[in-house]
Amino acid sequence: MNQTETEWTVFVSDDGSTDGTLDILKYYQEKLGRERFVIIDGPGKGFAWNFISLLEKCGDAFDYYAFSDQDDEWMPDKLSRSISVLSGYKHNVPSVYCGRTSLVDENGHHLGESPLFSKPPSFKNALIQSIAGGNTMILNRAGRNIINKTPIDVRIISHDWWIYIVITAIGGNIFYDPKPSINYRQHTNNIVGSNLGWLARFKRISGLMDGHFKMWIDSNIYALNKADVNITPENRFILESFNEARNSNLFKRLYLFRKLGMYRQTLLGTLGLYVAIVLKKL
Repeated sequence: MNQTETEWTVFVSDDGSTDGTLDILKYYQEKLGRERFVIIDGPGKGFAWNFISLLEKCGDAFDYYAFSDQDDEWMPDKLSRSISVLSGYKHNVPSVYCGRTSLVDENGHHLGESPLFSKPPSFKNALIQSIAGGNTMILNRAGRNIINKTPIDVRIISHDWWIYIVITAIGGNIFYDPKPSINYRQHTNNIVGSNLGWLARFKRISGLMDGHFKMWIDSNIYALNKADVNITPENRFILESFNEARNSNLFKRLYLFRKLGMYRQTLLGTLGLYVAIVLKKL
């Protein structure tokens, strides 16, 4: 409601909340009207599918689609800034704006900013790392239409990572904004927390080693192979080589990964990646 961009409609997918969420939603629906504030029942398949299904349910009458979580505090120029970026791309090319976040505590006190990623977004990065939270993402209509091709019977680990993978796979545009456009509230109940601090980063990297990361990649690749999207020839080769490398012996694995040039956004992350490669945890 405080956005400098005033042409918007809110769609809320309530995925089975049992607290006072619906009362709050109905208050705003009465305030803004049912046409501008639409409440929808979620699919009951977890947070990732709640977002993805909502993209389809809200229809194709809009030029841009922005995700929001209940913890976000949007900066007033969030929509106008992202639209300014996305409008510079061809409207028929799937494009996504995303970026860094400013981190605040439960009382709104500034804690710092999420890590600044300086390496270019790419499919080589997307296969092994998600660079931005869904709460920073805005898709153009072409991007939304591609994500709507997600097969309904696959497991999606996280909607933001999935979007990064799909849009880069087909040769779409990803714009990563180093200037935060949201205050991302941190508290003990966050489903997915920030990457703030060395301890938090170490925990993220250590997650490469416990088997979860390999399982997540398996799920992402399975979903991508089932999706009806046109992966570019170059990225199809990368995907096939990536799969071959993951299933090869140690020396061939190291050779293929080095030849592929896959990377994470930080030096610590890349070091963790190569440890995972050696230990076959990828």
